[in-house]
Amino acid sequence: MTVVDGRPASSDVASLIMELQSVGLRVETDLATSRRGGAGPSDSGMLWIEGVPVTVPTEGEVAQRSPYSLRAEDDGQGIYRDGVKVAAVAGTARPRFYDMQTADGVPYWKIALLHLDSLASTVVQVCNYWGNSDQCGFCGIGLSLASGSTIAKKTPEMLAEVAVAARELDGAVDATLTTGSSVAPDRGALYVARCGQAVKEAAGLPVEVQFEPPRDLDVIDRVHDMGIDALGIHIESFDPQVLARVAPGKFRTGIETYFRTWEYAVRRFGEGRVSTYVILGMGEDPELTVAACRRAVDIGVYPFVVPLRPVAGSLMEDVPAPAREYTEPIYRKVAGFLAERGLSADTAVAGCARCQACSSLNLVQQAGAAPPCGPVAAGPPLLQIGRRPESR
Repeated sequence: MTVVDGRPASSDVASLIMELQSVGLRVETDLATSRRGGAGPSDSGMLWIEGVPVTVPTEGEVAQRSPYSLRAEDDGQGIYRDGVKVAAVAGTARPRFYDMQTADGVPYWKIALLHLDSLASTVVQVCNYWGNSDQCGFCGIGLSLASGSTIAKKTPEMLAEVAVAARELDGAVDATLTTGSSVAPDRGALYVARCGQAVKEAAGLPVEVQFEPPRDLDVIDRVHDMGIDALGIHIESFDPQVLARVAPGKFRTGIETYFRTWEYAVRRFGEGRVSTYVILGMGEDPELTVAACRRAVDIGVYPFVVPLRPVAGSLMEDVPAPAREYTEPIYRKVAGFLAERGLSADTAVAGCARCQACSSLNLVQQAGAAPPCGPVAAGPPLLQIGRRPESR
């Protein structure tokens, strides 16, 4: 491992984090900030590795079998492999705003969570795809609600109140608001934007809102006019065979519909302020995925490439996370495209692409890794995902 000024080189940190996000981390000490079950970075620990914000799997059999362990030290924590320390870690304390509640008794942590330095909330915790044949294989939105760890619908007033506390007590730097899919023509965009507007006006935080392509693109104009800073419009996979299998509702929307929506949104919000999740490890064609990421970058969209994080209780709970040997060449290709276009986590302003804790994409870009020559590694075979009955 290369060491610069007493710390591992950025390329080594990127490699370590890619490995941890694949094989997990055994926790042999206290980790105050972790997430078990449900939506979001699920079954994960949230920590700073060599100053980099990271979420890594810390729950389940995969993490327990990991060759990496998190251990306590006299002056903090460290990540070890085979008894050798490979990185320094700074954990994060339980956010102070979690101990507060609204006037009518709703705990703040049921309204929004702090993901390292980003406030995050699913404002409507129900989805028209959930619990039927359209259920997305990777998603756990209904699990959080069923466990009692959240409430079905947050109001703009609730979110504004929590955002002020998160900023003042715990240093939140932005807010990411998402929502379950709606059958309404706007797909829920206007309500999540109203919530974002309230957060921005009360707390002054940059805000990203996330929703599916609305039927009428003038909804994008209305969201923009509410003062929202960035959009997340997530396709999850560019491979049509995978999309049809793991997210039938998104498949019916159509990949070209996503591109049309992104193009319109970039014209209103600017390059780098529109992003889409691209999940690796679901059986996708890697060459097709890289080419589609290039097309997205060319219109100013940030493809936020992440490894699959299997959610306990989801349809894909038994699908393993992809190996670093598979994800790294794709990261390198996409990082090269972003660098050529002048896009980075900084241009994202808010949201998942700004935070980057669930990905190694920005780390690879910062390390200055040029795209590798030749084809990327072949992916795993197309996954067969079991479908649950229409009602549960």
